[in-house]
Amino acid sequence: MRIAAAVCFIYALAFTAHADVYFKEQFLDGDGWKSRWVESQHKSDYGQWKLTSGKFYGDAELDKGLQTSQDARFYALSSRFDSFSNEGKPLVIQFTVKHEQKIDCGGGYVKIFPADLDQSNMHGDSQYYIMFGPDICGYSTKKVHVIFNYKGQNHLIKKDIKCKDDELTHLYTLILRPDQTYEVKIDNEKVESGSLEEDWDFLPPKKIKDPEAKKPEDWDDRAKIDDPEDTKPEDWDKSENIPDPDAKKPDDWDEDMDGEWEPAMIPNPEYKGEWKPKQIDNPNYKGTWIHPEIDNPEYSPDDSIYKFDNIGILGLDLWQVKTGTIFDNFLITDDVEEAEKFGTETWGATKGPEKKMKDQQEEEERKKSEEEEKSKKDDDDAEEDEEDEGDEEERTEEPTEEEEEEEGEDDTLPKDEL
Repeated sequence: MRIAAAVCFIYALAFTAHADVYFKEQFLDGDGWKSRWVESQHKSDYGQWKLTSGKFYGDAELDKGLQTSQDARFYALSSRFDSFSNEGKPLVIQFTVKHEQKIDCGGGYVKIFPADLDQSNMHGDSQYYIMFGPDICGYSTKKVHVIFNYKGQNHLIKKDIKCKDDELTHLYTLILRPDQTYEVKIDNEKVESGSLEEDWDFLPPKKIKDPEAKKPEDWDDRAKIDDPEDTKPEDWDKSENIPDPDAKKPDDWDEDMDGEWEPAMIPNPEYKGEWKPKQIDNPNYKGTWIHPEIDNPEYSPDDSIYKFDNIGILGLDLWQVKTGTIFDNFLITDDVEEAEKFGTETWGATKGPEKKMKDQQEEEERKKSEEEEKSKKDDDDAEEDEEDEGDEEERTEEPTEEEEEEEGEDDTLPKDEL
């Protein structure tokens, strides 16, 4: 038992030692990130980045990340690491995104570039290896991009992967395996997986329709046919509309002026529509003809679609209309378990407190809004009361002319009535 345990322990150590972390960025050293990240100079009006944990967070320091800070701008920033090849091992790309600005249109994805990229000239047309992450624009586009470059061409995944569109931080993970399979995780849970060859159009199809095959001329693929014994009834044909029998020519109708009077048309209750013979099973029906397929001579298998030989740069190359997205907790590794553990220790540890802080802020805003609304209503009511009191005072302060006359009459009564 001791020997077996020792062997397992040595194996575990060997496996752990084999795991590589190629890139990790948590922005824990203040402005130190500026020495590791390069802003592209390809355009003079790229948006600026700032280091912040945002308006709400789980931990003020741990949740600091790079945030877009200017509306309607392109952003271009990248960081270099020791180049490597993922040949024969998994490739895991992971990071967190928080759209705290209620994003309406903008990217939240990363790009993985070859090491020979000129970072100072990175732009939207710079060739990359992988593009991965959420993209939102209006109600129609809310998806996770998974784009691979294969032989100089970018290929989009054929599946639709929904991204998160709320204001909280979310963890995005892409796993690429040497067996040509992939997996996409959001918040450490699988949302999509499959085969590279099946879910992208990297290669021509294995099978194609036989160009020499043609459907036989006598092939009958009609399941139903008209009943040859069915005939149209003699009284079937009726007009769709008929003159209204209750219509009467107006008494003042002048044919010289108004022309010949005609009653209005109404739907004919006896109209039965177009006659069609009833359908019966086709005795000659042979089923749907299926075009025979043959091996595609242009297809050639490739077991290295997954492989990228010179991975060396992670970039943020995106456009945002409404700014405020925060990127954090970047990780590139060959160890799926290490990525899951890192996600749990970062995003997993602060997601609860972050939501609690956001909920508290929303509750405070709600109460503040209610108090302001109540205060405004009280002020309006007070103004109305003051206006009513003013009207009352105006009515009681000065006597009317009739009141003055009545008072004058009282002062001049005859002596015999005193």
